[in-house]
Amino acid sequence: MKPLKRIAAIHDISGVGKCSLTVVLPIISAAGAECAVMPTAVLSTHTGGFEGYTFRDLTDDMKNIADHWKKENISFDAFYSGYLGSLDQIDIVIDIYNMFRTPDTLIMVDPVMADDGKLYPLFTPDHVLGMAKLCGHADIIVPNRTEAAFMLGRGYKDGPMTTDETAELLQSLSKLGAEKVVLTGVQLNDGDLGAACYDSTTGQIDYAMEARIDGMYHGTGDVFGSFLMGALLRGKSLAEATKIAVNFTCAAIRLTAKDGTPPRMGVRFESVINDYGKSLD
Repeated sequence: MKPLKRIAAIHDISGVGKCSLTVVLPIISAAGAECAVMPTAVLSTHTGGFEGYTFRDLTDDMKNIADHWKKENISFDAFYSGYLGSLDQIDIVIDIYNMFRTPDTLIMVDPVMADDGKLYPLFTPDHVLGMAKLCGHADIIVPNRTEAAFMLGRGYKDGPMTTDETAELLQSLSKLGAEKVVLTGVQLNDGDLGAACYDSTTGQIDYAMEARIDGMYHGTGDVFGSFLMGALLRGKSLAEATKIAVNFTCAAIRLTAKDGTPPRMGVRFESVINDYGKSLD
């Protein structure tokens, strides 16, 4: 039997709200990969839709964790970073990538910091510059449209995009340094929503679109990124993995909308991960 691929997920832990490590770990496991975790912070809830949440910064622990992994000769097939709770963590994550990276290591960065045209609480313009730098150390980056606009120093544009506009945006994002880009929140008309992916080595652009679901559902970026990474670890192409991630993220959102779960509580990814795992066979 072949050993499982091992990924290190560098994200926060939000106790309630189904995002970050509380979705990354089960989804990556459902994909048939081993998921090690490096928490960047511990919060009582995520920061969208809740007030008065607790926040414990784990910056001082991250380098010690990495040093221990290295001492124990632990290796990783992939890294996936998301929410980084302090500016110092960006440079620490870059050091970790340099510490463990081999020619075969897949590094994916989700520059979690903004949505709906504005930065998340606790984030500053310096975080934007730092995240753009971090993206230069990745093989794949997964920004949403707001994060893309901030990192490129552009005004945020909502609503439908032309394919020419999308292509230009993807190509500009790849110039940050990553070979491949997956842009989320793409709309080609008022009735759809999905993602576009770009491979700068081939110039190929692919789209994965679904019918738009009204409402703002928190945690979907982490759910999408986890579905994407799991599929990539199972050997799916970038276009295939993007389509799988869009399909299952939208399926989870539809179930959440149907049962009336408050959007701030996250989406029902638990109800679709069995089918997700089977889809990767």
